[in-house]
Amino acid sequence: MTVVDADGQPIEEVPGDRVLLRPFRPADTEALLTGMNDPVTRRFLPHLPAPYTAEDARGWIGEFAPAAFAHGMAAFAVADADTGELLGGVGMDRAVPQFAQAEVGYWTMPGARGRGVATAAVRALAGWAFGRGLNRLELLADWANAASQRVALGAGFTREAVRRGVGVRDGVRHDLLAFVRLADDPAEPAPRLLPDLPGGELSDGVVTLRPLDASDTAFLTELARLPDVVATSVPPVAPEPAELAVRCERAAARWLAGERADLVIADAVTGERAGEIGLYYQEPRTGQAMIGYSMLPAWRGRGYPTRAAQLLALWAFAETGIARLIAGTLPANTGSQRVLEKAGFHREGLLRSRLPGVSGARADDVQYALVAEDLVTAVLRTA
Repeated sequence: MTVVDADGQPIEEVPGDRVLLRPFRPADTEALLTGMNDPVTRRFLPHLPAPYTAEDARGWIGEFAPAAFAHGMAAFAVADADTGELLGGVGMDRAVPQFAQAEVGYWTMPGARGRGVATAAVRALAGWAFGRGLNRLELLADWANAASQRVALGAGFTREAVRRGVGVRDGVRHDLLAFVRLADDPAEPAPRLLPDLPGGELSDGVVTLRPLDASDTAFLTELARLPDVVATSVPPVAPEPAELAVRCERAAARWLAGERADLVIADAVTGERAGEIGLYYQEPRTGQAMIGYSMLPAWRGRGYPTRAAQLLALWAFAETGIARLIAGTLPANTGSQRVLEKAGFHREGLLRSRLPGVSGARADDVQYALVAEDLVTAVLRTA
């Protein structure tokens, strides 16, 4: 079977890093069935037939994928460059010829995930598309699909915007993140403002910090709605459970965007959740970020937030461009002030009426700051 493009020319194979983009073949049928019926694939490609049948696979291979090329778009199989094994698919549609732009999409077989397959495939497709005269490629990713966002960033795409209500799942419209790469953009990813934690977590043997995720929704709801936690929040209003669920679901996306790093404070021995701590990178140009934290009552008085603040600060100063951390407390919150002082923070001043209070009132904010030299001194003092 010969697959041709919009000009009637046969589609050539496109080499990538350990992958090969080629037209789909009848021999791909069984693998295509496995990939299209995988729960993760189906979650983020909700338009797929349910279930995806052999007839659907044959229709894709023999009709729909070739038609994409014939209409100026693309639907490549992603194969192992050495064995020819089907590893996934990558393509582009929604082409707008007058603006030389199109939208990229991809999927990966369950057994091929985590190996850089999708990133290599998207990078190869982008090179092929730009070589054919396109100037702008857009890639849309679900807020919850951190893996897809990593692929976009790894293939040289830049997060550009939030496309409101552009996605549909189970009849409900939802927002998608838009990533864009232009023809003259570098293929390699730009350095991230907030890189991943080394080994996925931080620990001093007593407490462990790990990224917040969707599995933490019930825990965060319990913590964030405690009356004393609400009283020290900005604004001092109990968040709705749905709002907290969204925060957990989107935590990885916001980390990847360099906006904030939300972490769970857990007991290093049992793994039990004890609290949360967040870093908000509000001033990348000046290298300043802010931290905040809260603990469940049963875990207070053990020094966990101080340890957590020092662990987070060590990572921030060593692995990011952050040079200064700040934190604020209400004047009456002496417990939080002690935590900051033990962690090495220095009180710098009082910002009058900075924070929204109850019933329209305003509250003062006691400001603390930490730089690397302060942290070294505090750690040595503790040791």
